[in-house]
Amino acid sequence: MPTTTHYFPKNFKWGTATSSHQVEGNNHNNQWALWEQQEGRIVDGDVAGLACNWWLNSDGDFDRMVALGLNAHRISLEWSRIEPSEGQFDNAALERYRAMLLGLRHRGIEPMVTLHHFTNPIWLEEQGGWENEAVIGWFARYTAVVVNALGDLCDLWCTINEPNVYAVLAYLGGTHPPGHEGITKRSFAVLRNMLLAHGAAYQTLHQKQVLARVGLAHHMRYFSPLRPNHILDGMTAKFQDYAFNESVILALTQGKWSLALRQGATQSARGLRGTLDWIGLNYYTRQFTMFDIRSSATLFGRVIEPAMLREAEIFGYHNPLKTEISDYNYGEIYPDGLWKLLQRLGRLNIPIYITECGLPDADDDQRPAFLMRHLKPVWLGIQFCYNIVGFYHWSLTDNFEWSEGWRMKFGLYAFDHVTQQRTLRPSGRLYGEIAKSNSLTRDQAERYAPDVLLRLFPT
Repeated sequence: MPTTTHYFPKNFKWGTATSSHQVEGNNHNNQWALWEQQEGRIVDGDVAGLACNWWLNSDGDFDRMVALGLNAHRISLEWSRIEPSEGQFDNAALERYRAMLLGLRHRGIEPMVTLHHFTNPIWLEEQGGWENEAVIGWFARYTAVVVNALGDLCDLWCTINEPNVYAVLAYLGGTHPPGHEGITKRSFAVLRNMLLAHGAAYQTLHQKQVLARVGLAHHMRYFSPLRPNHILDGMTAKFQDYAFNESVILALTQGKWSLALRQGATQSARGLRGTLDWIGLNYYTRQFTMFDIRSSATLFGRVIEPAMLREAEIFGYHNPLKTEISDYNYGEIYPDGLWKLLQRLGRLNIPIYITECGLPDADDDQRPAFLMRHLKPVWLGIQFCYNIVGFYHWSLTDNFEWSEGWRMKFGLYAFDHVTQQRTLRPSGRLYGEIAKSNSLTRDQAERYAPDVLLRLFPT
């Protein structure tokens, strides 16, 4: 067989992604710390606790990034550490983040700094959190303090991680704090305020730092009708895509609220137009949907759980789909969805970072193939001249996975949160080989993912 190699551009960014609460340890001043104390909120009663102990010792994991040949890392700041009380800023916390960023820089790893990744200071939560329009100004003030303190070490900024996911899980699904269920108007108001806060932070960053590169991490799912030829299933899939995916892009590129976000809006979206220097794509899976008149909270589309796809019959409908489901019923392994979303984002004509992509897989029997199958459409997109400039795997080590606690294992390194021991998985070795060679090769597939060899290298 011929030797085939898919090369990536010379300066392509190979990285990993983390968030503060999930890795730092001993965060006690945000709403998640309070949420973890409530019985039944987290699987198995888990708490973040010491997490991966980055607040006291991040250097060990930074060295592991170097060992893998990585040149980038997406790190987030903990707002509640930097501004523990309203208007009061902690210089010691900022100095600790300076030390982290210097640690990355000295190792040749470019930091992408995320300003908000799901956690709020308790003082903010007590004043209504992201439902309160005053948060727009508070977030801009926090951003100004951060860029003044850290701007010499970073010019690549991610304002907010997954505003759509935050709004849905906290104000519709009820699995994230404050735990509201089925309150659609409030979830749209929260999403609107987060986008306006992004816009305010964008302006602040560019005022303070001329060469700032500012974007956000947008979680996108590929929505598919369960019954492809069913008109109502098709319509609900399009409605859900519009509300979850397109509304964010529409606001930040054209300065227009979608129909849902327009309701109750007191501020125009015009100022949001052009507030993306780049866009981050967080991609994990696709979502099947089925029309259900009783599911008004999800725009009349019933969400089909991945495990249901294994059944011969769903709500009386014979399911011919052959789907590959990840561990923990997390979702379908569907790299074609990444390709279709990259095609969509490619039309924006701005740089694209895959800011998260990963799989919970404790025994690592799926992740090597997952990695190669999802990097193939990234490489293909580059061949189509889409400006894809980096890939950040979620995550370097297993970490505290929000309402799932320590159950889900996303790491290239296995991590025992009790002993703090890290163990490199085969997928970690593979990702290191890819980063060091800046390529996908037939040899890698033969050694790590032989079951998908012909999918990756058909000739």
